[in-house]
Amino acid sequence: MTEIHADPDRAVAGIADGSTVLVGGFGLAGMPVALVDALIRQGAKDLTIVSNNAGNGDTGLAALLAKRRVRKVVCSFPRQSDSYVFDELYRAGLVELELVPQGTLAERMRAAGAGIGAFFCPTGVGTPLAEGKETRVIDGRAYVLEYPIHGDVALISAHRADRMGNLVYRKTARNFGPVMATAATLVVAQVRELVEVGALDPEAVVTPSIYVDRVLMEAER
Repeated sequence: MTEIHADPDRAVAGIADGSTVLVGGFGLAGMPVALVDALIRQGAKDLTIVSNNAGNGDTGLAALLAKRRVRKVVCSFPRQSDSYVFDELYRAGLVELELVPQGTLAERMRAAGAGIGAFFCPTGVGTPLAEGKETRVIDGRAYVLEYPIHGDVALISAHRADRMGNLVYRKTARNFGPVMATAATLVVAQVRELVEVGALDPEAVVTPSIYVDRVLMEAER
């Protein structure tokens, strides 16, 4: 049964040092900021963070990086005008980076959730991203072998949840949430609205409750 929490610190309890943490968000859209802030307070370190970006400004993932709690970042867009925290740490050799094209990043997590052992993808062929990886020509086109990304934890954001943990997202904030929820052992969802069972249209549910372990009801702003 999905746990419902009002306290973000309880929602992230038990996350271990060295965990691989999948963090939803496209920039700040769909970023579970309350959960990331709670993870900072929780104290887990030596983390591998998998996300679209490598932090923005001084909040969220950037704040986690600034606390020197992240060993490695796996992302598609590590550099933006406000990604100075990651940039400084990376240039100083204090954090590792695995750069993954955005579509490949999503597919590697989807593969983890679907039980796919590996897949061939044309993206990155002939570039430094394919160095050291197996390549194969299929029907005259070159492909590179990619492996799933499994998470110990996924921290995601949704618009609504019912008390069973079924999730509905809102527009762009949906982004990586659905694939991350299938790819992690522990899934924690931060939501804006919590409704009773039966209040959600079943046709609108994107992430079924079977994938969700904990729901954090956001505090009113």
